[in-house]
Amino acid sequence: MGKAATPRALSDNEAKAIARMLRVSPQKLNLVAGLIRGKKVSTALADLEFSRKRIARDVKKCLESAIANAENNHNLDVDDLVVSQAFVGKALVMKRFHARARGRGARIMKPFSNLTIVVREVAEQA
Repeated sequence: MGKAATPRALSDNEAKAIARMLRVSPQKLNLVAGLIRGKKVSTALADLEFSRKRIARDVKKCLESAIANAENNHNLDVDDLVVSQAFVGKALVMKRFHARARGRGARIMKPFSNLTIVVREVAEQA
């Protein structure tokens, strides 16, 4: 008499990975996520490897996790995977205070972001 299991949100040929609480603004993270959207995973990994952005390391880690989920949990072929979605969301924002001249203060925002990567298996076109 337990609760019925929730149906899978993704289709059978998809797998995803989520990286939470990345210490970067969503706007900057979205620039890196835009680099890999719609690309084959091998190309996306190469682009992230040679990207000069600091956060590219964490995005690459998340993409590798999505690939591992596809391979191990859903039995998908790694060579046919494509990054179907890569989207960014806001997490918390730490507010800090920086002392300025004449007794004033300046607010410093330290934003965090979440990253979700969905990979899909696409059959090769002849």
